Amino acid sequence: MLDMQNFINVERIEPNRRDSNERVEDFREIYDIFSKEEASVQASRCVQCGDPFCHSKCPLHNYIPYWLKSISGFKNELAFKLSNESNPYPEITGRICPQDRLCEGDCTLNDGHGAITIGSIETFISEYGFKKGLKPEFPGIITDKKVAIIGSGPAGLSCATYLLRAGIKVDMYERQNRAGGLLTYGIPGFKLDKEVVARRVKWLEEAGMSLHINSEIGKDITFDEVASEHDAIFLSIGAETSNRAKLVNENAKNVFMAMDFLRDIQKKLFHEEYDKKYEVEGKNVVVIGGGDTAMDCLRTSIREGAKSVKCLYRRDKYNMPGSKKEFKNAKAEGAVFTYNVTPKEIIANSDDEVIAIEMQKTILSNKDENGRSSIEIIKGSEFRVEADIVIFALGFSASTPDFLAENGIEVNKWGAIEVDKNHETSKSGVYAGGDCKRGSDLVVTAAAEGKDAAEAIIKSLLT
Repeated sequence: MLDMQNFINVERIEPNRRDSNERVEDFREIYDIFSKEEASVQASRCVQCGDPFCHSKCPLHNYIPYWLKSISGFKNELAFKLSNESNPYPEITGRICPQDRLCEGDCTLNDGHGAITIGSIETFISEYGFKKGLKPEFPGIITDKKVAIIGSGPAGLSCATYLLRAGIKVDMYERQNRAGGLLTYGIPGFKLDKEVVARRVKWLEEAGMSLHINSEIGKDITFDEVASEHDAIFLSIGAETSNRAKLVNENAKNVFMAMDFLRDIQKKLFHEEYDKKYEVEGKNVVVIGGGDTAMDCLRTSIREGAKSVKCLYRRDKYNMPGSKKEFKNAKAEGAVFTYNVTPKEIIANSDDEVIAIEMQKTILSNKDENGRSSIEIIKGSEFRVEADIVIFALGFSASTPDFLAENGIEVNKWGAIEVDKNHETSKSGVYAGGDCKRGSDLVVTAAAEGKDAAEAIIKSLLT
């Protein structure tokens, strides 16, 4: 076994990444997976903290130091079991979590030596295990209880995982053609290969989950029908209502909301029915926003053959809310960034087609109680940016389908579902978690809430 605390002799390395000129030609993942030797050596850098901040910062409280130690000693099966115990899909979170803001950001070595490459090692553990024939373990359906999960996104898949581990039958209802929600239709393939998501869904089906696709509650099947056939319900309906800038002409042709754009391009790649208005080939694309979704829109537009791709952000690059890794990748692939600007008006022609966006320059001023600088607009600083397509990536609010109010399921003033400490809504036996409960957030946060809700449901049904 390699000595731990090997950070003195070994530098942090990232997995190999495909050249930017090559990767913009397709939607395949851009990072290689560590070799067994690379993963072991990188894991051996861990100092095995007595109070591991990486574990505490992770919403799932993954057993990070334990599986790092196992991998450093080539105990790959043990690492696989530890990784999959606390996490419903570690091969997914390893790929898409913003580790620089979570586990790696709080790594003891992050101050000077370079954090452990936790996310890349996490991905290796699962993928190497899968190659060796390891799979998540389930007991089969061993109870007479049935739970319905409405929505198959990150929270729903997590909840299903832990219910199935308890031997509870799960019926999952998804309105799209494929399960996965945001993981399938919202996060581009260059970050998360769709077969990775489909593989997890398949294992849940093998464990006893029944998946009902193209099944929208309130349209294809009523909420009452679902409720009458199950002992509990978990709502995982996401937050897909795009926040708007409330600008003049924001409803003009070729002004898109980020999730609509990303979903439709993914449908195109799946060879499903899609709306051709979202095609950007040969167009000048402007993306408003600075988070990971904005980076996804930029990088997708580049791969779709846009003539130019620009990101306009109201603060400076040091205040961008997204992952540093995604920002660097977008820039390397050809996206152009303009900082300290905010949109004032969409300029449209007589046919209601976008031709430009008028911007104003900004400066950062006093910080609020959270350390976030406020924004001041510089008077008389207006300028125009040519645009054939404008995509707004300004975050998302919770979705509020009619069946919520019809069944007395209360929401707050932002439309998010209200729950108690057990994730139970105002309607007995109905639980909720993920973005529909807290607004747009991280996949790993949704996974944690799905897990917690499953534990509450299990306790309610089996004790």
